[in-house]
This record gives sequence, C-alpha cells and structure tokens, in this order.
Amino acid sequence: MEQLSEKNCVACEGNSPRISDTEIAELKSQIPDWEIVEEEGEARLKRVYKFRDFMTALTFTNKVGDKAEKAGHHPALLTEWGKVTVSWWTHAIGGLHINDFIMAAKTDKVAEEFVTK
Repeated sequence: MEQLSEKNCVACEGNSPRISDTEIAELKSQIPDWEIVEEEGEARLKRVYKFRDFMTALTFTNKVGDKAEKAGHHPALLTEWGKVTVSWWTHAIGGLHINDFIMAAKTDKVAEEFVTK
C-alpha cells in the first residue's frame, strides 16, 4: 500500500463520497496518533502536537499551513504556547475524505522536523 504521506489530494466537491468505515480502518493504521472525533455533527481527524515554546509551535503551524495551501485543503489550526491542535475534515462533504488522511500523514511528516516534548 502506498504511504499516505506520499499521496496527493484529489479534487473534492460537495457530491464527493465520504470515506467508508472499511477505508477508515485500513488507513488509520498509517496515522495511529490521530483521533477520530465528532464535532458539530461531523467526523474529524484531530491531533495535538507539543513543542518547547510558542515560537516553535508557530513555526510548525506555518509549515502545516504552507503544505495545506499547496494541497488546496485546509485544516483548523489552534496555536497555543507549547502546542498546536490540528483538525482535518472536508467541509464540502461535512465529514472525512481520503484527503484528510493524506494531509494528516503529511502533518506528521512536518512534525518529524521538530523535537517534541
């Protein structure tokens, strides 16, 4: 199976299907530190990354933002002192799409550049 972090996002519109439970089970193993949560009635991938200070957290946020912009798929990012909460879901379909798993894996790759607590 091709690694999620090596894949590219595909164009997604409001009529694109949500990812199936079978696909979620298969792909989740590649992003084991991510939680699947329900917020505002939508499934989302969510993870908190910890850093040594605010500037490191902000640098991480900006790098994730750069990746998101290049992919045309944007997360919710909450940057605080020493931590960043990242949430991926596909707004157009109100839930999870393969793109969310791809970008979660790419976010983990960005995090590997940083020393976390």
